[in-house]
Amino acid sequence: MEKAGETPEGRRDRKARRTREALADAALSLVLDRGLAAVSVEDITERADVSRRTFSRYFPSREDAVLDCLRADFGRINAALAARPAAETPLTAYRAALRDWLRDDEHPAWHRRPGVRELIGLIAAEPALTAAYRWICVEAEEASIRIAAGRLGLDAERDLRPAVAIGLGVAALQAAARAWVRHPEATTAAGDLPELVEQAFEVLAAEPPPHGPAA
Repeated sequence: MEKAGETPEGRRDRKARRTREALADAALSLVLDRGLAAVSVEDITERADVSRRTFSRYFPSREDAVLDCLRADFGRINAALAARPAAETPLTAYRAALRDWLRDDEHPAWHRRPGVRELIGLIAAEPALTAAYRWICVEAEEASIRIAAGRLGLDAERDLRPAVAIGLGVAALQAAARAWVRHPEATTAAGDLPELVEQAFEVLAAEPPPHGPAA
């Protein structure tokens, strides 16, 4: 049912989002079931019941479709980062943004979604997925740096402090995620990834990153 005042553009946006999600869900499900080598773009479009042309409007490759859920997660982290109080330093704000993402009930994070652990493990085993994932991470980190620099009134291209702080936060998340994927027998409860993230940031606490504008 359409809400009062909703525009046709809003309806189109929702339809486009649903199509993208259907393609991404189909790609992920097929790859987890069969492996990347056994899945073609045609398999994905058949599962999602759309044309190859439609697929090409949303994704440049099957790898990009498979990893779209992770791209969306990084987008949510950056949205949470942008919403943090301005007084927080970049690393503190990034840590808090991760907490917000990990606790989000509307869009469950990795530790509460089936298949994500397997997907992250598959990324390490498939060079094509590794390359696509690295590019997604670079884009997300660059966006985080711009957000952090904007919060401090700094030039993200010239001042190293936002990049250093965000780089440390991203490294903490990736270290926690690797431990979560590699040792599932030790991380079975829903709170395990959040706990690992907190542990990773505690390691950083002994070596605080630079923050704030220069005096």
